[in-house]
Amino acid sequence: MQIADHNQSSTYPELVPQQNAGRRLSRPTSVQIERELEVFAQIMDNQFAVPLLGWRFGVNVIIDLIPGIGDVATSLIALYILVSAVRYRVPRITLLRMALNIVIYFLGNLVPWVGDIFAAWWKPNMRNLALLKSRATVSAEQAHKAKRGDWLFVGIIIAALLVMLFGSLAISALIVWYIFRPA
Repeated sequence: MQIADHNQSSTYPELVPQQNAGRRLSRPTSVQIERELEVFAQIMDNQFAVPLLGWRFGVNVIIDLIPGIGDVATSLIALYILVSAVRYRVPRITLLRMALNIVIYFLGNLVPWVGDIFAAWWKPNMRNLALLKSRATVSAEQAHKAKRGDWLFVGIIIAALLVMLFGSLAISALIVWYIFRPA
């Protein structure tokens, strides 16, 4: 894993602040994202490489292999970048796209074995980090305070995702109970 120092522009050129050249923009052309978010996404989605093939996968794939709770756990973990996006004042439509990435990841993971391969390919944390980088409206230094309406909006998204996640657990438990109940 190679994570660049903030001063190295060759590894993450998109993170180098662009000069404004006297124009006034509605949002910065390039916003510095907290390094912890980049490291988090890298570990969860791209930490390991398959020798000779060059395929990358992360800790998400390993956690997903835990029957019953792995899919839910990794989907909940993916909410970390979504919640962080609120602090960067990402537009609400982008927050919905980020939530959709998590939903697609979760639904794809519901299919045994094939879902794990899909999840290794989908990489929701890297997708959401890319959306965050492209749509953030304030820098990391300014991102400490978000609007109350944005927190409410993301709270509703997270509540809907949690209902979906725990609803699938309840349905799974009912199916297992039905299969193994005494006759």
